[in-house]
Amino acid sequence: MKKIYIVHGYGGNPDKNWFPWLKLELEKLGAEVTVFAMPDTETPTYSKWLTYLQSQIINPDVDSYFVGHSLGCIAIAQYLNNLESDVKVGGVVFVAGFISPIHYQELNGFFEVPLNEVKIKNCTKKIIAISSDNDPHIPYLQSQEIKERLDAELIMIHSGGHLNEKSGYTKFPLVLEKLKEMMGF
Repeated sequence: MKKIYIVHGYGGNPDKNWFPWLKLELEKLGAEVTVFAMPDTETPTYSKWLTYLQSQIINPDVDSYFVGHSLGCIAIAQYLNNLESDVKVGGVVFVAGFISPIHYQELNGFFEVPLNEVKIKNCTKKIIAISSDNDPHIPYLQSQEIKERLDAELIMIHSGGHLNEKSGYTKFPLVLEKLKEMMGF
């Protein structure tokens, strides 16, 4: 059975944005979907988020897929960074993501442990980054960095904002399509 883990961003929750829609659509395909309620979402810390993911995702394998939005992307990258080197996962979709510090100083703790790009690339079959060219929170250069450092497929959406509910994204068919391709559906 395919397992999909969705990680929201800073200040987020499982009931916002396109997460409930994506969960429902994936469950229709027979997948097991978990949309996490990350701890202390208004004051997130690297150690709490990593510990939480490690306690919730047991024995990830090639049938495990990850979807992150915004801060959820670096949280997933750090989770993968901390896996045993022989663990392989099916794929990752980063939406409005970043893997190096941005202008939110309070999030810098997520970068204290450097990412091992080789390890992350080796543990996943495919990484896709979906970004917007006018995201008010995540600079475009972050998308390029994900593409270059993690060999990700980059999909740029024109005028998509932060690709969240505020930007009109309560459904996100592109994320579903890319996950289905990864899973062979």
